Formats: sequence, structure tokens, C-alpha cells
Amino acid sequence: MLLIYVEKVTNRLGYTLNLVFGELMGIEYTITTDRDYFVSYQGAKFSYCKQKLCDEVFLYSSDILFQTTIEMLDTDCFEQGGMHYLFRVYSKESVCNYDVLAASFYLVSRYEEYLPFIRDKHSRFKAEDSLAFKKGFLEKPVVNIWAGELKQKLLCAFPEIETKEKYFSFVNTIDVDSAYSYIGKGFCRSLVGFCKDMLRGDFALCMRRLRVLLHIDVDPYDTFDYIIAQIAKYKVPTVFFVLFGYYGRYDKNISPYNSRFQLLVKSLCDYAKVGIHPSYESFDNPGQLSEQIKMLRSILHKPIHRSRFHYLRFRLPESYRNLTDNNVESDYSMGYSDHVGFRAGICNSFNFYDLALDFETKLRIFPFAYMDVALKNGLRLSPRQALEKIEGIVDQVEKVKGDLISVWHNESLSDEMEWRNWRKVYEQSLEYISQKNKRSYHTRERK
Repeated sequence: MLLIYVEKVTNRLGYTLNLVFGELMGIEYTITTDRDYFVSYQGAKFSYCKQKLCDEVFLYSSDILFQTTIEMLDTDCFEQGGMHYLFRVYSKESVCNYDVLAASFYLVSRYEEYLPFIRDKHSRFKAEDSLAFKKGFLEKPVVNIWAGELKQKLLCAFPEIETKEKYFSFVNTIDVDSAYSYIGKGFCRSLVGFCKDMLRGDFALCMRRLRVLLHIDVDPYDTFDYIIAQIAKYKVPTVFFVLFGYYGRYDKNISPYNSRFQLLVKSLCDYAKVGIHPSYESFDNPGQLSEQIKMLRSILHKPIHRSRFHYLRFRLPESYRNLTDNNVESDYSMGYSDHVGFRAGICNSFNFYDLALDFETKLRIFPFAYMDVALKNGLRLSPRQALEKIEGIVDQVEKVKGDLISVWHNESLSDEMEWRNWRKVYEQSLEYISQKNKRSYHTRERK
């Protein structure tokens, strides 16, 4: 048991200590504000304050975890030994020359997304505006790395500290923005699509549309049998996020009342978890979010606990509050659609901290590391380059024994047109991750 001394306990501090010591380090601890008790304590101890008290491991504290306001902060980012650190510490007695706890909280709470920023055309926070992107550490799970460094220093000072072992894990997630390319679109949408193909002179596409509608060919977006086969082959836990909004400029799925679509959604539950993919339009209309969750719940006859916003269109803290109001327990939107890496600086799930209200919520955030669209359209990588990028990200997560989450779409796995040769990337990435999982499993079994 580790005894931690702080001068006062705040919501921010309690949240961060649990995240860093409890969840990332796997160390049991108790907190005290009694200086005399701490000094006389015989055992492993750690202090987080302005001055070292005795023979403990001491970390000089910044002010952010003892504040309740949201303001522009000097993060004092610096690079050392190829790693980036925030909130530099100048105390010679401090175990680290940066404030691990303050830095972790700043990134995980998404502090910078509460400050004024210029939104992109979809009203989102841009990756390019993030500190991680500007300083060049977006593709590193720095919070996990920092926690690992502090853990080693603690164990060096107090080898008797018991820690809970962590293991690498993976979750395969699929967004169903449009279940079918041609099927179930209705007469009007099909006719408009056919006319557009004709006007472009794309007669091959016209014939393809007709052959699919006549049930001669398989719809190119109907890749669900293929995906399910991969799930079975690699035995990967999977979550499908299904768009259930009405048709719009950015919401292209078929009608949620379509019987074939409803049967598809029901069948996916036999092989994986199913969550809601709140529509683009629900961003400005919480009532639509509630309606979509209610509709999916009525079809599956089970509560809807998981969510990922379509287009990753969410705003902090309002969007997460809306999920909580609808009894959603976990969200998988924490990432970027045009860059890979770790938006919150971490590759483990964590509870959302509502900075505006200054308290920890029960909504669990599951950050993803890479998305197919980011690889192809955002970074403009070839399939081979994309696989190399994925493997690099996987290696980073495995090194810190974190949780890896990927994002693919059923249409990107069609292996047709703009997505030709991307199935191979998906399969090879699953194979690469599977080998990592096997090593993790064998390590766990030996222990």
C-alpha cells in the first residue's frame, strides 16, 4: 500500500491520482493530508506538494489540480531524450523534472478543448490545433509512458510496492454509416443516383446498380459476412456503431424503418456488440439523439450503452452530457478523422471529467488510435504505407500494455473503387495485432 500526501484533496486531484496510480500503475494507495502522520509512516510513501517532507518519493506540484477555473495555461512543453513532457519542474528534490499528474490531467481532460478555438467546417476541434500535434507527440501515448516512468521510480525507491499487471488488448470497431450502396434507398434516391451516373457517362456503374437491384450482384457495401468471418478467424472483440438518423447531406444510411436494415442490425448482435452512431444532425439537436437511441433499443430489445458520434462531431462537455442523459455508459469518439494517434494522450479507457462542472462522471471514454479514413484521406497514405503506420501505432500501444482500438467502415472494406486493396490492409493489420495478442495471452498464462 502506498501512502500519498497532499495538502488538500480536490476533485481534479482525486480523479488524476486514481487514473495514474490506480488504473495505469495498478498501485493501491491511500491519501492523507496529515503531515505528521505522513512523516511518521513507516512504508512506501509519495508526496505531491511544494516541498519534500522526509524520505518519501516527492513530486513538485503545479497549480492546475488545485484550481477550479479554466484558463489559458503555460504548459511549458519541452523535449528530453526523444520524449515530450509538460509542466516543467525546477525543484532538485522532485523525482521528475515535469509534473506527471498535471500533464496527464491536462491531456486526458481535454483541457484545451474548453478554451477558445476555431472550429472546422463540421464544428469540430481540429487535430492541428492540439498541443500534441503542434509539438509532435500525437502518435505517442505519452500519459501511459509518463505513468510508466513514475512507476519505475517508485519501485526503485520502494521495491515492496505491489502492482497489478496490465496486458495489451484490442477492440475492433466498425462504423456502419451506410449499410448498402444501392439496396433499400427507395425509388426516388435510386432514380436520382441512376441519373447522376448517366450524366457522368459512367455506364458501368449504371449497370452495376441495376444488377444489384435485380439481385444479380451483391451490394458493394454489404461486407458484413466478410467482416464476421474476420471476427471469427482472429477472435477479436468487435463493436458495430450503426447510424440510425434520417437521410441528410452527411447522413446517408437507409431508412431506420427498412425491414432488411433492421434484420441486419439484429443479426450483428449475434457476433458482436452494437452501439449507436448518433447522426450528424443530432449534434445540434439532442432530441434526435434520444430518438435514435430509443429506436435502436426497440429493435434490439436491449439497452444501448455504447456510442460513437458520426463524423466524430461532438462538443465538450455538452455532447457527453447528452449521452449521459440517455443512459449511454461508454463513448468511442475520442480521436481524429484526419490524423492517427492519441487525442487524449492515452491508450486506455478513462472516465470523462467534466471540467466545466469540475467533477468526474461515470461516462467511460474509449479512445481509438487510428481510422481508415484518416489513413487514406487525411494522411493520403497508400495501402502499404497505411499498414506500416498501423504497425507503428500497434507497437506503441503494446509497449505500454495499453488498449488498442481501431475504426473501419463496412464500405471501406468493399475492396472496390477508391477502397481497392484496403481489405488487405485490414486483414494484415488484424494478423499483426493477433500475434501481439497471443504473446500477451501467453505472458498472462505464465503468471
